Amino acid sequence: MAAQLIDGNRIAAEIKADVAQRVTALKARGITPGLAAIIVGDNAASISYVSGKAADCAEVGIFSETFRLPEASTHEEVLALIARLNADDRFHAILPQLPMPKQIVEQEVIDAMLARKDADGLHPVNLGRLLRGELDGAIPCTPHGVIELLKRTGIDPAGKHVVVVGRSTLVGRPLAVLLSNKAKGANATVTICHTGTPDIGRFTRDADIVVLAAGHVNTLTASMCKPGVVVIDVGVNRVDAPSRPSGYRLVGDAAMDVREVASWVTPYTGGVGPMTRAMLLVNTVRAAENLAG
Repeated sequence: MAAQLIDGNRIAAEIKADVAQRVTALKARGITPGLAAIIVGDNAASISYVSGKAADCAEVGIFSETFRLPEASTHEEVLALIARLNADDRFHAILPQLPMPKQIVEQEVIDAMLARKDADGLHPVNLGRLLRGELDGAIPCTPHGVIELLKRTGIDPAGKHVVVVGRSTLVGRPLAVLLSNKAKGANATVTICHTGTPDIGRFTRDADIVVLAAGHVNTLTASMCKPGVVVIDVGVNRVDAPSRPSGYRLVGDAAMDVREVASWVTPYTGGVGPMTRAMLLVNTVRAAENLAG
């Protein structure tokens, strides 16, 4: 059995089309949704990622601006920029691009944002609301994207056993909360595996859906899956590829042989990544809508 690939690019395009309509409706009321992105330093991946987000914003009609700070910027300078953006009515959402240099306390930067301007859904107020099942505010982008991938592919988690591998605040834990909510497109029984789990395969072999967010190559192999499992691969890993100009290639957390036993899988590129960016647009336009009333 060869797994079918979940087309994240197609689904993200559908979501962006919906966002564009919502932006048009806001502009008819004199409101242009705005997103401010912050990059501290010269991390090439961060610069590339934020450039892609800026292009997405332009595509759907969202105003965006990127604020670049030097690598040596102090924690206080970043907090001062957050304060200015909190007070700037042009921006309905703020995105501090992570990771930041070691002298910056990232959680304090997130906490300093107005909760209503939190583009990534990582402010403690928004995470708390998520835990209470309140889904009308900012939801962490990658977990929200995974939910939409499942829903728009016709895969209903209700009553199924979902194993999430990884317990980060960015993906694993908020995704587990979303999947276990008593709501349409959720209502699953969720197990979280992590670095303290001695035998991940013991759990994944019983799973109907496995979501990988560990950041390690070959976290999941075919021998760890039951036939027909759905595999959502959030992981992004660099492996050596001397024949390529870059010297590396990107792979996910799942081994290639997983595709021999799974029913559906996300590809390494064009899977979850486009959905994360699409849900950032959703959070931005929702912030503008919520403020407008």
